[in-house]
Amino acid sequence: MVEVIVGEVGIADGVVLRLLRADDAGRLADSFERNRDHLAHWDPVRPEAFFTELGQAAEIDRALQACLAGVMMPLVLVSGGEIVGRANLTGITRGAFQNAILGYWIDARLAGRGVMTATVAEVLRLAREELALHRVEASTLLENAASQAVLRRNGFEKIGEAPRYLKIAGRWQDHLLFQRILHD
Repeated sequence: MVEVIVGEVGIADGVVLRLLRADDAGRLADSFERNRDHLAHWDPVRPEAFFTELGQAAEIDRALQACLAGVMMPLVLVSGGEIVGRANLTGITRGAFQNAILGYWIDARLAGRGVMTATVAEVLRLAREELALHRVEASTLLENAASQAVLRRNGFEKIGEAPRYLKIAGRWQDHLLFQRILHD
């Protein structure tokens, strides 16, 4: 079980980072619908149900179950009562690895304002101090310069390229792989 107490942490521009909650389904559905075009190039193809409150309730249930099992830390960014982004640590692995995979997205209205850079910094702090992880990995599409800049500003180093790594926007696409070592 992920034993993390994440209160509402102020990030930037009035944005707060907190754990995902069961009652976020409607706000999350609204956010995904509002950002559908903005995220389409960077996300897997989503079924229509994904963009509904019921679909998000199912997604949230899966995420919270994974959190209870200790393999995920699902977070949301909130501003003015709206969900304006997500940051997740998934695939949390213990034992000799002490690793997680970082994923994130930001509302189109907040892109380029430093909010995600500050968010990733806070997620790395939680990964190190609360989860006692040693390493966090992330990947981006080859052309996602903005996301690569967020990672580099947070001390990630490029460790390679993975051909046809993830099925994004309906096709298997190459990705750059990054890592951040949290403990020397």
